[in-house]
Amino acid sequence: MTTVQQLLLEKGKEVWSVRPEQTVLEAIRMMDEKNVGALLVMAGDRLVGIVTERHYARNVILKGRASPSTPVREIMESQVLWVGPTQTVEECMALMTAKFVRHLPVIESGRVIGVLSIGDLVKSIISEQRFVIEQLEHYITS
Repeated sequence: MTTVQQLLLEKGKEVWSVRPEQTVLEAIRMMDEKNVGALLVMAGDRLVGIVTERHYARNVILKGRASPSTPVREIMESQVLWVGPTQTVEECMALMTAKFVRHLPVIESGRVIGVLSIGDLVKSIISEQRFVIEQLEHYITS
């Protein structure tokens, strides 16, 4: 089973973040620029929330707020689910499925060391399945 640490070594540990006082417009622009669906909300080195495209749609657009004047802190999720580097891809997938989230920060010793998306987990699972299939085909044809 692949661990979060192994997956981060493959995909990279880049973390994109905003501060709680930044505007939603700044956050959405960064998401577009970085081609991501979520940003961590950091106060210095401390994780204080997560903001996603879904938060934008539900808490800005549907509520008639203005992106240039609404701070991220007003729409972010402050109860952030996270995982550690020793957890498995399967454990992450189960957590994401049960809690209906698409992004999980990875925290080690109180420090954010990466972020996983549902896409990262699906790619990892597909890769593992391909490997098993190839091994079985090799075994059968040998």
